[in-house]
Amino acid sequence: MARGIFLSFILLLLFSQNSYSQEIIIKAKINDDIITNLDILDEKQYLLFLNPNLKKLTLKDMEKISLNSLIKEIIKKNEVKKYFDLSKEYPFEKKVNKKLMKSKNFLNENKFKKYLNSLDLDYDQIKYKLKIESLWNQIIYNKYNKNIKIDKKYLKSIIQKEISKLEKKYELNLSELLFELKENENFEDKYLEIKNSIKNKGFKNTSIIYSITDTAKIGGALGWIKESQLSESIKKKINEVKIGEITKPIMTPNGYLIIKITDKKELQYNVDLEFELKQLIEFEKNKQLNQFSLNLFKRLKQNSIIYEY
Repeated sequence: MARGIFLSFILLLLFSQNSYSQEIIIKAKINDDIITNLDILDEKQYLLFLNPNLKKLTLKDMEKISLNSLIKEIIKKNEVKKYFDLSKEYPFEKKVNKKLMKSKNFLNENKFKKYLNSLDLDYDQIKYKLKIESLWNQIIYNKYNKNIKIDKKYLKSIIQKEISKLEKKYELNLSELLFELKENENFEDKYLEIKNSIKNKGFKNTSIIYSITDTAKIGGALGWIKESQLSESIKKKINEVKIGEITKPIMTPNGYLIIKITDKKELQYNVDLEFELKQLIEFEKNKQLNQFSLNLFKRLKQNSIIYEY
């Protein structure tokens, strides 16, 4: 208890010396880490930077999303610190930062920093967030790479089967929303709640609110995926809906998956079997690593002491 009071006192002392003038309120505590209302405000700005569409959400929804995002980051950060020194700079950082700049149509770092300043965002803090996420992904790869199971013969047969079909072949622009049920929730009520949210707030914002995947921050966007890369169960559900519509929930080991088809385009018939196989193997590896990532995070969260105030 004394340690908690001391930490709170230090926090108050530090904040009193900066430019913030509003009252500091502790909103959550994750093990020894504290989240304040000012942290939530900063996270809100960061999430809006990643996805401007969030402006359509209510203040209550934004605060909830920002708090959950910070809790997730802290849990990952504490795991990352077991394996990496966060004060060090790693080779991948420049590549990750350039990727973010490019996604926002910036090639010059100084101009990008000025743009962030205009949004009340700190460039170094964003780099720190990207570092945590990248090192988390490295941990997942190091831990579970040997556990990945790839049946090349089976994957090759899938591609050959697709090539042999006479009908047109398509590539789909997809988004996902994976939700789980808490102890006091039932499927019908939760699904109805999510459907109403999609109707009123849109799929992207609903994914940010309810989805438990890492794609939630960007509205569940998966990008362009070839039909041959999808499992039969998902492909069947997708074939039941049109562009702009969502599938019915698909049961998975980690919850219920809803897919939205954002767009669709026809593929050419001159298919390179080896190239398609390489892509499918990479897709399958990433899918399994994402599954391991989600499972590890769930375990860490369950073993964390979390208080929300």
